[in-house]
Formats: sequence, C-alpha cells, structure tokens
Amino acid sequence: MTKIPLRSNGREHLPERTGYNVCQVASEMVPFAKTGGLADVLGALTPQLKKSNVNVTAFLPLYKQVKENTPNLISTGSTVKVKIGDNFVSGAIWKTQIQNVDVYFIQRDEYYHRDYLYGTPGGDYKDNAERFVFFSRAALEAMKQLNIKPDIIHCHDWQSALIPIYLKTLYKKDPHFANTKTFFTVHNLAYQGLFWHWDMKLVGLGWEYFNYKQLEFYGQVNFLKGGLVFADMLSTVSPQYAKEIQTPLFGERLDGVLRERAGDLYGIINGVDYDQWNPAVDKLIPVKYTEKKLVDKVKNKQALQKKCGLPTADAPMIGMIGRLASQKGFDLVSEMFDEIIGTGCQFVLLGTGEEKYHQIFRDIARKYPTQVSANIAFDNSLAHLITAGADMFLMPSRYEPCGLNQLYALKYGTIPIVHETGGLADSIHNYTPKDLKAAMATGFSFKNYSAQEMLSCIKSALALYEDKKSWKQLMGNAMAQDFSWEHSGKEYIALYKKLMK
Repeated sequence: MTKIPLRSNGREHLPERTGYNVCQVASEMVPFAKTGGLADVLGALTPQLKKSNVNVTAFLPLYKQVKENTPNLISTGSTVKVKIGDNFVSGAIWKTQIQNVDVYFIQRDEYYHRDYLYGTPGGDYKDNAERFVFFSRAALEAMKQLNIKPDIIHCHDWQSALIPIYLKTLYKKDPHFANTKTFFTVHNLAYQGLFWHWDMKLVGLGWEYFNYKQLEFYGQVNFLKGGLVFADMLSTVSPQYAKEIQTPLFGERLDGVLRERAGDLYGIINGVDYDQWNPAVDKLIPVKYTEKKLVDKVKNKQALQKKCGLPTADAPMIGMIGRLASQKGFDLVSEMFDEIIGTGCQFVLLGTGEEKYHQIFRDIARKYPTQVSANIAFDNSLAHLITAGADMFLMPSRYEPCGLNQLYALKYGTIPIVHETGGLADSIHNYTPKDLKAAMATGFSFKNYSAQEMLSCIKSALALYEDKKSWKQLMGNAMAQDFSWEHSGKEYIALYKKLMK
C-alpha cells in the first residue's frame, strides 16, 4: 500500500473543499492545556485544517486551568449524562472559539477541576480510567446534543482511544453516527492507559471484550490497544516511527497488534508553527535574523552567553532542551560529558525531569563553570534564546516519535546532532561533503544508540564548525527546510479522503 509522502512536492492535486465534518477529540490543546507535544499538534493542526476548508471542531475536558485562563468561555446550555459503572454521571458543555475553530469542553469538576491534567508529581491520579471513560462517552453524547454529525472522529492517544470501540459497540446502531469513521493518532506509544482489569466495569463493555485480541493486555485493561484494534485508520507522528513501532524494540509490547494493522497505519511528521518559531519574527529573542543576515545570530549567542554567565567567546556552543530522562539520551550525554567538554565547546542545558539528572547536570555545571550552564527549569523565553543562540542542537534520544526541537533548530540555523530514530531520522539529513554540495545535508546523525557514536558525531560537527564557509552553507540548507503545518495538514486531508472512499 502506498504511504503518504513525508513532504509534499507541491504537485499532488487536492480539491479546495473536502466537505468533511471532522471532530478532533484529545486531552490537551494549546493554548488551553498542555503537558507535551500533543497539545502543540492539536493547537496547530486544527486551525490549519480549518484554513483548508475542513469543517473541524475540537473536544477537550474542562480543566481547572482552562476555566481560569480562557476569558471568552461560554456555556452552551447543554448537558450530557452517561453511564459509568452502575451510576449515571452528568456534565455540562462549554464553548470557545480560536482561529475560527469551535472548541467544546466537557465540564465535570469532580474529574477535571484539579491542578494537574493526569496526576501530581507523586504519580497518576487513581481515577484516570473513570475520568477518561467519562470524557470519551461525554464527547460522543455532546456531538449528539449539539447536532454535530461527524464524518470522521479523529482521536488522539489513550485518553480518547475508547471512542473507536464505543462507535463499534455501544453506538453501533445509533443513527447519529451511522456514517462516522474513526481516525486514531498515536503520539507516543509508551503511554497506553493501563488500568486494573476490574475497570472494565467502568468502561461499560461486556467481559467478552476483555481478551488478548481487543482490550486485555497482560491481565490489565489497555485503552490505547483498544483504539489500535477498533479504529478505521491509524497514524503516528513520523513515517520512521510508524515502521519502528512494528518491531519488538520500539513496539512497547504492542508490535504484534501494529503489524496486524500495518496496512492501515501511516506516518505524518508534525509541523512547526512558524508564527512562533521563526528567527525573522521571534519576539522572544534579542535580535531577529534571517539566512541573509546571519551576523545577527551571533548577537543572540552573545546574549545567551551573558544570560548564562558564560564567557562571550567564539567557542562553539551546543544547546540541549528537553525532558531530563533516559529516553531523551541524557544517559549518553552524562557518560561522555568530560570528553564533550574536553573539545573546548560551551554547553547550555534547559529542562526538568528525573531527579538523578537534575543532580548530575548541576554537578557538571559546578565542575565546568566557564563552559556549562545547567538550567533545571521550564522557561519558554530561554528555550527560544537557546534555539537562536546555540551553534548546534543535541538530540540523542533513545527513541523519538517525531520531535519538534530539531525542527525549530533547523529554522534557526542551529545545526541538529541527532540519533537516527523516529522523526529525527525523517527530518535530519546527515552531513557528507557530497550532500552539502547538493544542498541536501542539514545536520549530523549517528545510527546506533551508543555514547561513543554520539561523541564521534559531535566531534564531526565541531570539526566542520571550524570550516566557516561549509558551516554557513550547512546553516543555509537547514534554514531552507519547510516543515510547516500546511504540508502536514495536506497529508492528513489526503488520509481523510482515503478513509471516506
């Protein structure tokens, strides 16, 4: 089966109007609620689909932060009631609009009026199964209450993965959804919505669905597995990741299920919101710049050095932003850090995560105060400054479904150094002299997840940095890449068309 291409070549023919009604159902979306990349995707993809004449709406839980930070939130006056276990539970429907997209929120303060989305720093909320069973059922009931008849319900991750199941079971004979198809996107297979087997009672389906081919998963209920099995079409956030998750190494024990659905599984790399991430218009960096005025990038580097208390030297600077966890390759970085710093480079880190890495990098910063700045925090302004000011951007992730930071780095002419996996493999073309000349090379990548290979790759980048002419050309190649949501949106629309045939 032919897969959707990674990047549009601009020659494919798509009609100006799809005529499809698409409901996006997810647990987070920028600017309302965010814990990770899912929110960024929903916040950018949904308005892009609207611009492409898809009749799109979105459904989210009404979290505490949404109520407190959304000034134009209004009540629809409609309520829903769904059965959860032995009880009937009701909720109200609220509405706002962003970039001409109607966004609906399901209110149930008992479930969603909390300081966090899924759990406290101490662990997940114990009632997450009930919270998202309710959300999935309530979203479907809201569509009926609001008289929204979707051609496609596009569900995202485990929090809405029950919807494809419900449409083929509890709502199978409901005329409102008679022609509705389901599209299910997995943003990170590692997060599956695993719950106690007795939570099947909350799910509201008979025990006949608790079997190894459907909802059962090593004695537990697996929401994500249900979505993978029951949805009409599946996608994930890069072509390479779509291949990887069909293998035991990356499949998180669901590779068998995914291999069975291989003919319905596609990979579309996430886009970038260039209104927010573009050095020519970025309001969060001291000096804006373009490919034609790269001297101004140096001014951002100097500003970054000053902010981080590092000497304003011409030393190459490596930036790294991300969740401090072994998945992101911080085990490799910490293992090789003395050797990396031994090259004479500067290193700026930003992120939070596992406490052991907090301590490791604080200790490293104390050891190398003139070369290393470790910022254990979430700081969006500093993230922009690092992306603009660093010369290289390190992403040695063990696995990476898509990744966004390497795409941001490309636009800022900050050369990515990445492990060749998932979206990193799809988006970064490894440097060779030949590919540089052909305007294809955009960064550096290493094949095997190895500290030694990563170090060798970093050293290759540092060597080329000394060749100013070649380095400038590589920066130009990187900045010329187009990973806009316009491209990715077309790819989703192409799949919607295929699904509705």
